[in-house]
Amino acid sequence: MPLMKITPQGSGVRPLTSALRTLAVLDVLGRSDRPMRLADVAAAVAGSRATTYQKLVTLIEAGWVEVTEHGAYRLSLHAAHMGEAALDQASLGERATIIMRELVQEVRETASLAVLNGINVQLVKRVEAEVVVRAQVRVGSLLSLDNSSSGRVITAFASAQEIAALAKRGAVLALPAVLEGVRRNGYAISTGKDTPGVRSVAAPIRNAQGKCVAALSVVAPANRFEPSNYVRPLMKASEQLRAIMSIPNDRDFPLA
Repeated sequence: MPLMKITPQGSGVRPLTSALRTLAVLDVLGRSDRPMRLADVAAAVAGSRATTYQKLVTLIEAGWVEVTEHGAYRLSLHAAHMGEAALDQASLGERATIIMRELVQEVRETASLAVLNGINVQLVKRVEAEVVVRAQVRVGSLLSLDNSSSGRVITAFASAQEIAALAKRGAVLALPAVLEGVRRNGYAISTGKDTPGVRSVAAPIRNAQGKCVAALSVVAPANRFEPSNYVRPLMKASEQLRAIMSIPNDRDFPLA
């Protein structure tokens, strides 16, 4: 679940094109809900089969990708491990789970945590309510930036540089008036188009520097979705998550 990184301006260092193209293959596999054949991966990255195969072999050797018994390619569990490590390093590991469980107990609906992944948002943590939301949405699922509450929050509070980078990659964003409303209210509501029958409301998770790095959402079936019941507990939980992000993990250590 990679966060979008912006190369520092004026650094004088250009990214490795070969590495970016290999990581693009990794992104394609991460967005798929099933193993992919070589031809499909090559088509998705607009590359030849030979060069795409070489990139897949590289990712297999590095432990990020594995081959199924049918000759298709999928992410290995190493990717899941690194995702958990990323959450821990951002102080959004087990401590976030505790806060999300408290939110679920209060609103009696499911809570999700999402981050930016390419031109979508990806669910990276989920705590189910007793009454499970009946939707094919799970950890790892990708949602749109324009229709999902998490996507709207993350883009509404993104910097101009991040928005420009998303536009360059062909991202579809909500209308400016919608994003302005999100900034004004401090939360966003989904359209329900990503997951029919399910609605959500999301709030930004900021790090110690005030940058929005994730979105926390409350998810419920559309027939009982009442955002006014969720906003206050949701905002409180998002502030609690912001607070823990400034607390070092036990494994953190000062730089030499």
